[in-house]
Amino acid sequence: MPTKSFLAGEEGTLTVPVPAYLIVHEKGSVLFDTGMNPAAAHDHGRYTDQIHKSNQLHVTPDELLDARFMQAGFDLSRVTHLVNSHLHYDHAGGNSLAPDVPVIVQSRELDHARRAGLPFGYVAEDFETGQSFTTVDGEHDLFGDGSVVCIPTFGHTPGHQSLKVKTGNGTFVLAGDACYLRRTLDKLHLPRFRADEDAMIASLMALRELQTRGARIMYGHDPEFWQDIPQAPARLG
Repeated sequence: MPTKSFLAGEEGTLTVPVPAYLIVHEKGSVLFDTGMNPAAAHDHGRYTDQIHKSNQLHVTPDELLDARFMQAGFDLSRVTHLVNSHLHYDHAGGNSLAPDVPVIVQSRELDHARRAGLPFGYVAEDFETGQSFTTVDGEHDLFGDGSVVCIPTFGHTPGHQSLKVKTGNGTFVLAGDACYLRRTLDKLHLPRFRADEDAMIASLMALRELQTRGARIMYGHDPEFWQDIPQAPARLG
């Protein structure tokens, strides 16, 4: 994608990872974001035509969510909770791979996605899958013990949320697109497009506060950061 999409004013292009996360808890397994639609691996043109001509996809079948689960020895059918940071095509594209799992999303995000549509990165076939929605407003504690908590991080979209996960090895914040890159947080260098600049800055300041208190921020699309992050079947915490 154009670098300015991630860092306003920057020239060139940036090839970025599209992460998804599995959190295994004694009361259930949580999938946070689902990456790209399976069609992205075999029909790049059709899928990119729906999004933006300047975006190029480099997706192979073995990089899609179901393949990654299989490679890691996890069973996708055992997922009990599906949380979307937001409903853009690269975060909700694989929702249909967990067809019986309700989608947990901020209510204002679902409302916005249904109104905004394709010009704003929302592909209806990705999130209007027939799955039920569990809509939340603000913080939402999935298991009631503070270990996996949806936290509102509005700005990138009107209803964006991140996920705070407490483990035996510390607290991780899965930032999603509230914070694309390390530079986004360190320099408050915002992306070119954001739904609400003031809300995005407020969300970044909240992430900084969590970082100050010891949380590790998992940046949404940082290629340098992700080079050193263990991926499944390895564990972060």
